[in-house]
Amino acid sequence: MELKVRRAEIRDIPRIMKLLVQVDMVHHNGRPDIFKGPATKYNEQELEEIINNEKTPVFVCVKEDDIPIGHAFCIHKQIKDDPVLTDIRTLYIDDICVDENARGSHAGKTLYEYVVSYAEQQGFYNITLNVWSCNPGAVKFYEAMGLVPQKIGMEKVL
Repeated sequence: MELKVRRAEIRDIPRIMKLLVQVDMVHHNGRPDIFKGPATKYNEQELEEIINNEKTPVFVCVKEDDIPIGHAFCIHKQIKDDPVLTDIRTLYIDDICVDENARGSHAGKTLYEYVVSYAEQQGFYNITLNVWSCNPGAVKFYEAMGLVPQKIGMEKVL
């Protein structure tokens, strides 16, 4: 199976919506006290705006049929003139998902490597993302891709 990565297009929105529900359900199953499930973090109109914005590139991984089996939502970030932080440009991965029926096909690795290449070509200093600890599969995947913790969010449920 040959995999390709390309920029998401408006015609991909219905499929991306289905993937977003899968992402939400992974989080809902891990933390039903926080995530409502089944839901999506964006509606179709918001997705169209995101896809059309150069500062929020969305990439999809497709097979020969050109139907997305995974996506990576990215955001260009830069803090400027902060009294403590440097002015580095960061590519933030807001969401990455591979269809549950396509896991093990290397679509996640293919997507991630494409995002790294994009970030290098665009001159970003680093790539960052957040991963919920209730999603150990994602933690393991990102560690396998060479990511290391940058900071750790902690909580105490009352």
